[in-house]
Amino acid sequence: MKVVLFCGGQGIRLREYSDQIPKPMVLIGYRPILWNVMKYYASYGHKDFILCLGYKADSIKDYFINYNETLSNNFVFTKGGNEIELLNSDIDDWKITFVDTGLSSNIGTRLVKVKEYLKNEDMFLANYSDGLTDLHLPDMIEWFNNQKDKVAAIMAYKPTQSFHIVERKNNGIVKNISHIGSAGLHINTGYFILRKEIFDYIDHGEELVDEPFNRLIQNEKLLSWEHEGFWASMDTFKDKKTLDDIYAHGDPPWEVWTHLENQEKKKTRLTKRFSKYVVV
Repeated sequence: MKVVLFCGGQGIRLREYSDQIPKPMVLIGYRPILWNVMKYYASYGHKDFILCLGYKADSIKDYFINYNETLSNNFVFTKGGNEIELLNSDIDDWKITFVDTGLSSNIGTRLVKVKEYLKNEDMFLANYSDGLTDLHLPDMIEWFNNQKDKVAAIMAYKPTQSFHIVERKNNGIVKNISHIGSAGLHINTGYFILRKEIFDYIDHGEELVDEPFNRLIQNEKLLSWEHEGFWASMDTFKDKKTLDDIYAHGDPPWEVWTHLENQEKKKTRLTKRFSKYVVV
C-alpha cells in the first residue's frame, strides 16, 4: 500500500529546531524522525511514499536527493574512497513522491491535494510523521481489511503522561481527580488506515480528524485499534530528549526493522542447519 506522510507543519512547539528545519527533519540519533517513520513502514513492505510538503520543503527534498547510504549501512571502502561498495541499503527500493501541499494547509487539505496520486488505491496508509511505535502493522491491516464496510481506522493509545483529569461541579468544587492513564481515555496517534471513500467525507478546508471523522462516527465507519506496546510522539523539546535517551540506551522499540532482520537471519540459520536432513 501507498503511505501518505504529512510533513508540512511548522512544528511551533519545537521551535528550538523548527526555526531552521521542519519538524520531520529533527534528528533522533543520526537520522530524522521522518526517516524512522518511513523505515518502519518499509520494514513491513510499504515502500511507496507520498510526502505532503509545506514548511521548509526544500530541506526534506535536499535530504533525500543527497541521501548518504553509508551513514547507516555496512560498506567496503577502497581506492581512497573512489570506490564504495554498499553491503546493504536503506532506500534503493523506496519510491518517494514529493508534493507541495501548501505552507499553512491543514491535514485534511493536504490529503485532498494528493488525491490524484492515490487514484488507483482502494486502501492506503497515512501518518503525521512525528510519532514512533512498535505496532505490528500487519495485524492492524488484516483486522481492518476484514471489515469491508468501514472507511477508516486509527491506532488508539492510552496516554502515559503525568497529567491528571479533574472533574468539577458547577460551582467549581472538585468532584474527582485521577491520573490520565486510569481515566479510560485513548488518544489518536496519527497511524491511519484509510479507504478511498474517505474523500467522500471531506469538504473543502476541513481538518481530517474534525468534521470528516465525525461524519464517519455518525455512520459507524470509523474504527480504532488499541495498541498496548510502545508509542511516543515528538511535539516538544522534552519529547525529543526522551526519544534521544531511549535511542542512546540501545535497541529502541520503534526499530522494528532490526527485530525483523534478526528473525530472518535466525530463520535462515535454522534452514541451513536442518536442510541436510531433508529427503528429496
